[in-house]
Amino acid sequence: MHELTITQNILNVALEHARGAGAKKVGRINLVIGEMTGIVSESVQFYFNFIKEGTLAEEASLFFNIVPARFRCRACGTPFELKTDTSCPHCKASDMEVLSGRELFVESIEVD
Repeated sequence: MHELTITQNILNVALEHARGAGAKKVGRINLVIGEMTGIVSESVQFYFNFIKEGTLAEEASLFFNIVPARFRCRACGTPFELKTDTSCPHCKASDMEVLSGRELFVESIEVD
């Protein structure tokens, strides 16, 4: 259910910037969402289709750039994506830092 709140915030950001630019309508909203956020893009799209009605974004489309979860081993420095094993594929250490996958932001808004 947190996707509804996130979707409302996305719409609010788009509308605020569209109004600030003097736009008549929002055409496209480009989002960046990391795999580790747990956000389900289909749910965001579902909610967006309802809450955009009657706004400047009524005809807007969402586009999703999903960022994979990437890590770096603190022991050997190897960057990698987790598959099924939760350790470094090179040295098998389990101490890692997150490089990407936590992103959640509006990358750009296209307006008319």
